[in-house]
Amino acid sequence: MAKHPARVPRKVYETELLRLQAELVTMQEWVRTTGQRVVVVFEGRDAAGKGSTIKRITQYLNPRVARIAALPAPNDRERGQWYFQRYVAELPAAGEIVLFDRSWYNRAGVERVMGFCTDDEYRRFLHQCPIFERLLVEDGILLRKYWFSVSDSEQEARFRSRLEDPMRRWKLSGMDLESITRWEDYSRAKDQMMVHTDIPEAPWWVVDSDDKRRSRLNMISHLLGSIPHDGAEAPRLELPGRPPSTGYERPPRDTQKYVPDHAATLH
Repeated sequence: MAKHPARVPRKVYETELLRLQAELVTMQEWVRTTGQRVVVVFEGRDAAGKGSTIKRITQYLNPRVARIAALPAPNDRERGQWYFQRYVAELPAAGEIVLFDRSWYNRAGVERVMGFCTDDEYRRFLHQCPIFERLLVEDGILLRKYWFSVSDSEQEARFRSRLEDPMRRWKLSGMDLESITRWEDYSRAKDQMMVHTDIPEAPWWVVDSDDKRRSRLNMISHLLGSIPHDGAEAPRLELPGRPPSTGYERPPRDTQKYVPDHAATLH
């Protein structure tokens, strides 16, 4: 059995994460000024660390440039559309980055395993998905796809931690818990998905995420290394001096409503 590497120490992790986040800001500026379009797909097991990684990526980015697409279950009208249609509406315009927190691959995973799509719809997806992604790449979109892989024991430990934490219990749903009993079904669905959609134009990159710190650093570093963003610099700005006063005076405090000073009650 392969030996797992030691967990990344917190201080090392935080130092390197901050360096990578600074580089993400540089990449964002390159995307904005060159009019590039970037799509990053995050898929994987429940509790594999997709959401926390997205949070670290976007922490210092401009939400007008980099946004998260996390679509809910389709409504009645959307179920009557071409399957990819509602995802097309989320694709970036020039100078934008879109991070898909789950994506069109729902059909290859949860919809397949839980019986939310028919066999014909599933087979059609496996046929159309590579065509769809080749069209995106052919049109100039930089498409990156990451699969976050977590062991069954680590997933169960994370589920248990969420179940016992009232601040994070909202992250759990009945469907998440059912994924424990359908582990092998999800494994087979993932393997089949990879066979059909791991294409040269848009390959899958697997992120070992049993150690969340390591997985975040590895994934962000790989993303930055795959996008040629050297030489991008934010425009230099200078703070102007304040003009002379023209006699303006603020109104008295008692004419406005201020929030109560809750902080003053703390000891």
